[in-house]
Amino acid sequence: MQLPKSEQLNIASLSSLFEYGNPDSSTILLQMVDDHDLAVIENEVAAIRKTADDFHLLAIKVKDWNLDLSPWNAPAVFGKEGFGGGAAETLAAVLDLCSDDSRRYYVGGYSLAGLFALWAAYQTDVFAGVAAASPSVWFPGFADYMEEHAIKCRRVYLSLGDREEKVRNPVMAAVGENIRRAYDCLAGQGVDCVLEWNRGNHFKEPDIRTAKAFAWLIGN
Repeated sequence: MQLPKSEQLNIASLSSLFEYGNPDSSTILLQMVDDHDLAVIENEVAAIRKTADDFHLLAIKVKDWNLDLSPWNAPAVFGKEGFGGGAAETLAAVLDLCSDDSRRYYVGGYSLAGLFALWAAYQTDVFAGVAAASPSVWFPGFADYMEEHAIKCRRVYLSLGDREEKVRNPVMAAVGENIRRAYDCLAGQGVDCVLEWNRGNHFKEPDIRTAKAFAWLIGN
């Protein structure tokens, strides 16, 4: 669904909201998406329903992936487009969708959206858990940030493809070491956390990987 004009004015960098599942559910899944995610979102929803049938997924499309989901500025690591540090504005918009205290909110996503979800849970205690599927924890400085701060949710799902760290780009190749650091950090802080390794590179079955992340949170 397209957001009403009044709500568009409140969410700044977000462009469209797509809803799936039970709108009356007390379990709300919030996922930042782009066109690639939306192309397979029905598969993701179907996969979640195999283990949990009562949820309301809000797929929130952002206008500028590298700008809207980056916690701080960083240089380009592939191509020429750098990262703009607009995550705080995006989070403020997302929190406007989390105003019902009777519901439980989980934030998640794939790739840079997974990184955003992790970062968001360090900024607020609104989220009960994080579904970070193949998150971009290679992002410069993020592993250090996790080790220097305490996350504000109780449960975190992490995953990575077993070939994601086997790339030539030295920045992105750090994703394997950093996901291990992330897991050790969270577990050391007493967070209920799991790290699942999937087969394949970063581009294999993002819908299924994200579904597994959300399903773990709902099921536990």
